[in-house]
Amino acid sequence: MKIILINKFLYPKGGDAICALTTGQLLRDKGHEVHFWGMNHPKNPEYPYKELFIDRLDLDSRHSVKKQFSIAGKLLYSMEAKRKIEKFIHIVGKPDMVHLHNFAHQISPSILDVFKKFNIPCVMTMHDYKIVCASYLLLSHGRICTRCSGGNYYQCLLQSCVKNSRIKSMLNTIEMYLHHKVLRNYDYIHTFISSSRFLLNTVETMGFKKRIVHIPNFIDLSRVTPCYDAKENSICYVGRLSYEKGVETLIKTFKCMEEEKKAQRHRGTEAQSEKNEKEFQDLKLKIIGTGPMEAALKAQIAGCQNISFLGYKTGDDLKNEIRNSMFCVIPSEWYENNPLSVLEAFALGKPVIGAGIGGIPELVKDNVTGLTFESGNAEDLQEKITTLVKNPEKIRQMGQNSRKYIEEEFNSEIYYQKLMKVYQAGLDRI
Repeated sequence: MKIILINKFLYPKGGDAICALTTGQLLRDKGHEVHFWGMNHPKNPEYPYKELFIDRLDLDSRHSVKKQFSIAGKLLYSMEAKRKIEKFIHIVGKPDMVHLHNFAHQISPSILDVFKKFNIPCVMTMHDYKIVCASYLLLSHGRICTRCSGGNYYQCLLQSCVKNSRIKSMLNTIEMYLHHKVLRNYDYIHTFISSSRFLLNTVETMGFKKRIVHIPNFIDLSRVTPCYDAKENSICYVGRLSYEKGVETLIKTFKCMEEEKKAQRHRGTEAQSEKNEKEFQDLKLKIIGTGPMEAALKAQIAGCQNISFLGYKTGDDLKNEIRNSMFCVIPSEWYENNPLSVLEAFALGKPVIGAGIGGIPELVKDNVTGLTFESGNAEDLQEKITTLVKNPEKIRQMGQNSRKYIEEEFNSEIYYQKLMKVYQAGLDRI
């Protein structure tokens, strides 16, 4: 089968890109012909026909007024993307299937008109709530928001949901009405794939009526060796450094633990102080990742010696940091989908303390694969961290449970078989 996989980022920038890339590798391993298409970027590996990728579009940098109008037009309906994907298809040949991942904004749904023109079946993996939410996070000013339910996308403009900007919110609002109500581009996609039951149920509850199937993400276990014993007295956060990820709460929690440890040394009995010292001696928090809040978060840890920012890591460097740690923490304050960071930790034999929000509780099962805490509640998070640090044998048992869970439920063969059924349903429709 010839398949085109589409994602705006084609290097391991985040969960959507990693999912697209690993899916492509799995399909190639199974003997399929796979072509990637998306946006040019200096961090991309070398791709054939990259001259037919769209030009890099940076939505976070400051631009001239003229450039802003050009970006706005591409966001709504990119003629460049439409023209280049059509040329790409002419060169590589008509595919049997197009598998879309994250293509909103930088690419735009204009490409769907090309697939309709050539009668090419399409499926799409959803990585966030963009299909029902103009700002894609179901967040408004830091709080969970579902006002766009039922297609009421104008709420994004009224609430200035997109980066607190009325202009950006207006643009996203227009985009949603254009593609969902006027052009109805998404109607051409045969099946939408949700990697969490939570995302599936949420978009359906908000009024999305298209065909959705649940296929969780997978981990290629042949490339991952677990380590159940911590080599360092450390815990890890892996992910984007942005507000919705809850890293501020994690830092606050860790700083409170440090202050309490110091206070106990002064007021506690000698025996109790020695006990606490042994349990929490040099406990370190390693924050791995980059993002828009990096500078602000670093400023918050001034004078705190046991919190470190390791920057962006991937491959063996990332795996080794997780292997060396006791466990990972996912402190999200938005409706996470099916976080790869959780699956990767499990595969490496590490339990996870995760916020009880979105799709996280589907993976982090209390006292089996980790512990959950109330999202945004630093005291609850502190209690759960303390519980695990005091129980190294419990950490080891949960790590073994986590690895077994991945082996049985999230392996590549299960994912592949389910994906092939979705592809076949799309082919049968044509």
